[in-house]
Amino acid sequence: MTKVFEALSFPCGKTMTNRLMLAPLTNTQSEVDGRLSGEEIHWLSMRAKGGFGLTMTAAAHVNPLGQGFAGQLGIFSDKHLPGLSKLADKIKSQGSLAVVQLHHAGFRAPREVTGDIPVAPSPSEKFGARGLSHGEVQSLIEDFIRGAERAKQAGFDGVEIHGAHSYIICQFLSAEFNRRTDEYGGSLKNRSKVLFDIISGIRKRCGVGFLLGVRLSPERHGILLEEAVDTAKALFAAQEIDFLDISAWDVFKEPVEPALQGRSLLSYFTTLDRGDVRLGAAGKVYMPEDIQYCFEQGLDFALLGRAGILHHNYPQLLRDNANFVPNRTPVSREYLLAEGLSEKFLDYINGMWPDFIKEPEL
Repeated sequence: MTKVFEALSFPCGKTMTNRLMLAPLTNTQSEVDGRLSGEEIHWLSMRAKGGFGLTMTAAAHVNPLGQGFAGQLGIFSDKHLPGLSKLADKIKSQGSLAVVQLHHAGFRAPREVTGDIPVAPSPSEKFGARGLSHGEVQSLIEDFIRGAERAKQAGFDGVEIHGAHSYIICQFLSAEFNRRTDEYGGSLKNRSKVLFDIISGIRKRCGVGFLLGVRLSPERHGILLEEAVDTAKALFAAQEIDFLDISAWDVFKEPVEPALQGRSLLSYFTTLDRGDVRLGAAGKVYMPEDIQYCFEQGLDFALLGRAGILHHNYPQLLRDNANFVPNRTPVSREYLLAEGLSEKFLDYINGMWPDFIKEPEL
C-alpha cells in the first residue's frame, strides 16, 4: 500500500500528500439559499483532518435554475463567499487540497425546488424541460466560469466540473439528449464544446496555478462508452485540465455494451495516453485491496465515497495499519453522528440507501 501515501503532483503545481480523494457526496446540509451550514463545514473539515489528500465538496450549483435538490450548496452568488472561505481555510489548514465541484442539474432540476421550468440542451417532454437559447448556452458557460472564480476568491485550490450523471454538461455530451443544430449540437466535438469552453474560460480567468478537474460518466446517462473515451482523449490531448475523474459506479465492472465486454471498463481509460493529466475513479472503492486494485489498473488516485462517510479518518487508519478492515453497514445513527454527519445528512442517506443505517430495535 506504499503508493497510496506517495505524493501526487498536478500540472498546475498543486500536490496531494497522498492519493486518496474524498468523493463529492450529496449531503443536503446547506441552507435554503445555498449558503454553507456549520454542519456541512464540520462534516467536510473532519475528512480533511482525517487525512484525505484532497477534500471535495458536494455538487455546488452555479445558477439558481440548476439546483438539483433541496439543501444543495450554492456558488452562484457572492453571498456564498463567507461560508466557502471558512470551509476552504479549514480544509487547507489540515494539509488537504480544497476543491469545489461545479454543477448544474439541467433537466434534473426539480421544479418544486427551483420554482421554474427545468432547462436542457434541447426541449424534453419526458423531463418537462425547455431548450436553452443560444444566448442562454453562453450564459451557462459564464456561470461555470464565475463559479470557479468565486471558488478561487474563497481560497479553494481548485474546482471539478461535474460532467456526469445526466446533469447539464452530460446532457450536452449525449446525442440522446442534445439534438441542437447550432455549434453546440451534432458531432461529438460540437456537443462537447460547452465543456471545453468552460475549461478554457476557467483556465484563462483563474490562471495556470488553479487546480482544474472534470468528472465524466463512462457509460449510461445517455453516454456511449466509445464517445466517453473520445471525450477523454480530447481532454488529455488539450492538456488544459489537471485531472479526470471517472464516475464508474463500480471500478471492477465490465462495460454494459456487450460488444465492448471482455475487459474492464477502467481499462478503456487507463490505456490512453494522458500526458501529465492525472486519472482517478470512483465506484465501490471500499477495502484497502480495492484501492490497491485501482493502482494496479493504472489509476493515479482513488476517490472514496461510502468509505469516507463511515470513517472520517480512513487515510490515517490505513496508514497506521495496512491490514485495516473498514466497518460495514448497517451502522447506527449514533455512530454516524460521531463521524460528523448531521441529522439532515442521515435522513438523506436513509432515503437513498435504506440498508445503510441500523434502526434501533423496539
